[in-house]
Amino acid sequence: MNRLAYVVAIVLLAGCGSSSAAARQSPAASPTSSTSPTASPSGGTSPSAAPKPSPTPPPVGQYAVLVTQGNGDTYAVSIVGTDGRVVASAQPSNPTQMTCGDALNAVLPVPVSTTSTRVYFLDAQGNVIFLTPNGETGHATRVPASGNVRSMFTVSPDDRQIAVIQNTYNSSGATTVLYVEDLNGGTHHVKLYTQTGGYTLWPTGWHGGNIVLAKVPACTQGGGPFCCGPMELHVVDAATAARRYTLGGSQCIIAGPPTTAGVVCENTSNYSQGTVLNWTGATVRHFTIQGPVSAELSPDGT
Repeated sequence: MNRLAYVVAIVLLAGCGSSSAAARQSPAASPTSSTSPTASPSGGTSPSAAPKPSPTPPPVGQYAVLVTQGNGDTYAVSIVGTDGRVVASAQPSNPTQMTCGDALNAVLPVPVSTTSTRVYFLDAQGNVIFLTPNGETGHATRVPASGNVRSMFTVSPDDRQIAVIQNTYNSSGATTVLYVEDLNGGTHHVKLYTQTGGYTLWPTGWHGGNIVLAKVPACTQGGGPFCCGPMELHVVDAATAARRYTLGGSQCIIAGPPTTAGVVCENTSNYSQGTVLNWTGATVRHFTIQGPVSAELSPDGT
């Protein structure tokens, strides 16, 4: 069985201002409608999760999170030190693959989120499980999961809140619901936004108390450069989902995962120029490229 490894979080336990972004997927998709989260919140119910005692503080340092994703029943999540050694690992069951009707596959992120102290990952039953660098693991909460429902999530850097995209897939794309609640116990559950169409959203992290959402095609339809990952990033208010900033777009598509400094996009007319964007969507600088390439900004922006 072939497996492909993704480094989905660059730094863990470093006190960063945002949590991890999901890795780009393949094969392809053609979006058919737009997404603009500006809805006001409305109330809702939430799944229950037993409160967890504070874990033993993990060792302070910098770590990478390596996810080995395959087609089998499980996948591997490893926390790796700067010396290349694995300090903690887990092997959860693989979430069910989604299809859009009978033919197209859903475009899905790696089911992992990182915070300042933990990595969180999803199993086949919708359980969100945490792992720390000292090997402590446990059940954090549960998100909706069924035959045509997949939830994607990001946990706030302080481990207090979880933002969840609940997608129900169908032949025309997905019905997307964004909600936020307390990580422990599922209290203060607020439904922030809903939409249906060929685009959906991935919750990719937090920045400055805001949620970072990636606009992506819901389903695969072919191939091509950047076919199946974020097209643009939306920085939205965590209480209302009102959009504050947009990074990238159809003319400059996101070229790699964001960092604390911002993100890189590439012009789609001839893929000759890359652009470094900060977290307000403003241009920091341009650089020359030769064709579509993956590009990731360093955490300090250099």
